[in-house]
This record gives sequence, structure tokens and C-alpha cells, in this order.
Amino acid sequence: MEQAAGCHAVGGSYPQKNAEILSSQYGINLFLAGLLLTFAWAVHAVGISKSHLLSYLITLMLIQLLWMLWYLCRSCTQRRLIRDKDTHAGARWLKCGITLFAVITLILDSFKIGYYIDFSNCLSPTEGIFPVTHAVHTILQVYFLWCHAKDVIQSFKTLERFGVIHSVFTNLLLWTNGVLTESKHQLNEHKERLITLGFGNITIVLDDHAPQCNCTTTTLCSIFSQGIYYLYPFNIEYHILASTMLYVLWKNIGRKVEHHQQNKTPFKFHGITVGMIFGLIVLTSTIAIVVVYLIQIGGSKIKSELALTMFYLHAIFVLALMCTAGIVALLIYRLEDRNLDNSKNPARKLDAELLVGTAAGSWLLSWGSILAIICAQGHPKYTWYNLPYSVLVIIEKYIQNLFIIESIHREQEKVNDDIKTLRIVAISRGSTLSLTPLYKEIYNGRAACDSGDIPCLFKGSICGRENDGAGVAKEETSQDNSLVMHSASDFSLSSRNSVTNNKRRILKNIAAFLFLCNLSLWIPPAFGCRPEYDNGLEEIVFGFEPWIIVVNLAMPFSIFYRMHSAASLFEVNCKT
Repeated sequence: MEQAAGCHAVGGSYPQKNAEILSSQYGINLFLAGLLLTFAWAVHAVGISKSHLLSYLITLMLIQLLWMLWYLCRSCTQRRLIRDKDTHAGARWLKCGITLFAVITLILDSFKIGYYIDFSNCLSPTEGIFPVTHAVHTILQVYFLWCHAKDVIQSFKTLERFGVIHSVFTNLLLWTNGVLTESKHQLNEHKERLITLGFGNITIVLDDHAPQCNCTTTTLCSIFSQGIYYLYPFNIEYHILASTMLYVLWKNIGRKVEHHQQNKTPFKFHGITVGMIFGLIVLTSTIAIVVVYLIQIGGSKIKSELALTMFYLHAIFVLALMCTAGIVALLIYRLEDRNLDNSKNPARKLDAELLVGTAAGSWLLSWGSILAIICAQGHPKYTWYNLPYSVLVIIEKYIQNLFIIESIHREQEKVNDDIKTLRIVAISRGSTLSLTPLYKEIYNGRAACDSGDIPCLFKGSICGRENDGAGVAKEETSQDNSLVMHSASDFSLSSRNSVTNNKRRILKNIAAFLFLCNLSLWIPPAFGCRPEYDNGLEEIVFGFEPWIIVVNLAMPFSIFYRMHSAASLFEVNCKT
């Protein structure tokens, strides 16, 4: 019987493993075909236009819309059934974040629709259909993720695997399209700035995809065309967050979930005032630096050099603070003795892999800058600040990754740190007997003292007068001894709790500070403040086109790393 059951289990898992492999290969091929179309459009390949790329993306979005509608309808008909849920997936703060990005993405789609209307005489109809389809896709997808991100699918598993993986790679292709469009815009601005820095030996050829006709209303066209590129960073973050949430859903298909209570971890501002104040100072100063940088860069050679110097000095100071905070947090962890949670958790595993994987993007850029500084024959003064900046970027990500990954793997304390005392009142001879055993001791079914005089309190009875004379004296003596022992125990416990609470407070402030610092460091590259473009030294050493290719490939991962780190640090703050 056992052997038959084992064979049945193996036979049942075999087709599901095949479905997982087949669906992943389907998704990869879907992505590669779209990636090739995107690349062909970017390099102006013969016979490939933007309408071909948009048609492909519209088709993928429509297929995903059909699948989501089918899934929502089927879930509605089976709403009375008890479904397994992955409590670690689709946290509420993550859903709120993706909703915020989705709202800004809808504004971006409305700008694209307005842009199409103004240039409708010379634009393909697909450029008008795409933002409409994308807006519908965004609304339904956010609703789907709010309602079903935690689902552990146990029926129609093969079909659902293909539907979910299709959604994952559709979002990745939309992310790629957004990254490429935004990068081409940044590259055109970068080419124009290089002349002001004195790099006249670099050939300037603008990559223009602008419509070949006049706008019907010039003012609106200018607002739409400029506004679109300021909104792209939010659209990019929206799609990458959606793809990660959908990937966790895909990994959870057919998974056996351990049914245990997941502690809620609400975010509280209490106790993180210091970290928030320093973090907000960094955030405010970063916004000011970005504004000044974008105004000064490209104005003249002196202004551009001052803007680069200002950026590097500010970034060096912030990164040094972040390194110090991360080292302090790791030292606190070394002083604590707490086990790591090694249970199977797709969401947590993906978080750790994304942190290390996306950090590689900025590490690549930093090593490129270090090599350029070492190998270059001439060094403008501002380029020397790039050396400590690049080294600190490598070290800071190394320390921060270690802190975040250890934090999300640490087991939460089973007993609240603000350990309370339970007072059991027993009426004996008209007096009140107050004892204070710990919650943990009561839970384990034993009193705080081992004297043997108190256990009857925990058996649901009240110890009354059993004897007179010597018995009363013995009871009073036992009571006095118990109170002395509990006073000493409470004092020791209070001391330990004070140390633990101080450590927690420091860790929460560090997490809050790093959270705001990562948001601050996300802003400059997301909104066009990219010294890797404007420095100029790397283009001379590696060549203009090779370095630009490296930057365009690595920068999206570097930008995503900061937002993903901020999200992970928010979770760390809630759990600490």
C-alpha cells in the first residue's frame, strides 16, 4: 500500500513539474521575441517600425486580460470554497505601493492619448490604441493583485501556470519598452551636454523618433511630450513590481502551505523619530541637489563641472552614513542570539535574489568608473571624486544586502518584548496575595516559584485556609519568600527587556533611515541626474558607444535596486 501511494505521489508531481518547465520556456520565448522586436525598433532595423512592437505588446496585454477575467469569474463562482493563502506574499504596503505607481501610470497613459490626438495626422493608430489598452490592463491587473496575490492555486494548475507566466513576461516586456524609451530620451539629452564639457571629439548624432508633422496645439504638445518622460520612472517601477508579485504567484501554484498563524507587522512611527529626521534631511537635500544639477548641467563647462562635483560630494557623504548605519545594525545582530527562519518561502527567496542580482548593475558601473580613472591619461578635477563615490557604492550595497537578507530571515520573537506581568489575586483571611508569574511560565503550565506552595492557583482553585497556627505562619513565610523571589526576578527581567528594547529601537531607526536614503538615491537616476552619462571620462577610455550600451543595460537594474531595497527595508522596520 505504502509503495503504491509513493508511486502515485511521484506520478502526480511529474506532470506538474513538466507543466512548470513548459510554462517557463513559453514565457522566456515570449520575452525573447518581444526583446528582439524592441531592439530592432531601437536600431531602426529595415521593415520594423514602432507599430509592429506596439501591436505585439497590445496582443500580449489582451491575452492577459482574457486570462485575468476568466480567473476572476472562476474565483467568483467558487468564493465559498476555502482557499490556501501564502501569508508572506502580497503584503498590504506592497499593494499600496503598486497602486500608487499604477495611478501615475494611468496619468502617463492619458498624456500619451493626448499626445496621439495632437499628432494623429502622422502617427500610427496603434499609438492611440496602446495607451487605452494599457490603461485597462493596469486597472484590472491592480484589482487582480489586490484580490489574488496571496492565492495558492490548486486547481487547473497547468492552465494557470501558463496564464501567470504569460502575465509575468508581459509586464517584463512593458518594463523593457519603458526603460528603452526613457533611456533614448536621456541619451539625446546626454549627447547635447557632452559638448559643454569639452568632449568635442565624440560624434553627436541624435536618435530622433519624433513625429514628422506639426502639432495641432503647440502648448499641449509640449506639456504632453515633456511630462511623459517625467512619469516614465513610476511606470517602470509599476511593471517590475507587478512582475515580481505575479512570479511569486506562479511559484506558489500547487505548493503545500504550512498552516500557521502569521504575525501581523503594522508600521508604527513610534520610536523611529531619529531615523526619520536624518532620513528626511537626506531626502530633502537630495531633491535640492537634483534640481540644481539638472539646471546647471549642460549650461557651460564650469557650471557642469560644479554640478558634478556637488553631486559626488553629497553622494559620498550619504553613502558613508549608510555604510556606518549598516555596520552598526550588523554588530547588533552579532550580539543577539536568535535563530534564522529557513522555511520555504518563495517571496522571501525572490527578495534576496533580486537584491543581489540588481545590485550587480551598479557594481558594473562602479567598476567601469574605477578602471576609467586608473587608465585615463588626463583627469579633470571633478573626476577624482568619482573614485571614492564608486568604491562606496560597492561597499554600501554589500553591507546593505547583508543586513536586509539577514533581517528578513530572522525569526520573530514569539513573546512581545513589552513583557507584561499577570497578577493572580487570591483572597485568604481577608488579605490579598499578589503573585507575578510570567506569561511564558503560565503558558508552560508552571508557576514562577518551585516552592510547591503555589501550584493550586493554576489548577483553577484558590488556596484557602487549610490549617491554623503553624499552618498560617508557614503560609505567610511562603508568601514573603515568593514576593522576594518575584521582585528579584522582575528586576532582572526589566533589565533584560530594557537592553532588548534599546537594541530594537536602534535597529528600527537604522531601517527607517536606510529606507529614506534608498528613496533619496532612487530619485537622481530616475529623473535624469546620471553622472555615469555626464562624467565623460568613461566614454574616452571605453569608447562612446560601448560605454553607453553598458550604462543603458545596467542603469535600469541600479534604479530598481534602490526601490526594491526601500520596500525590503520597510518590511524590516515592520518586523523589528
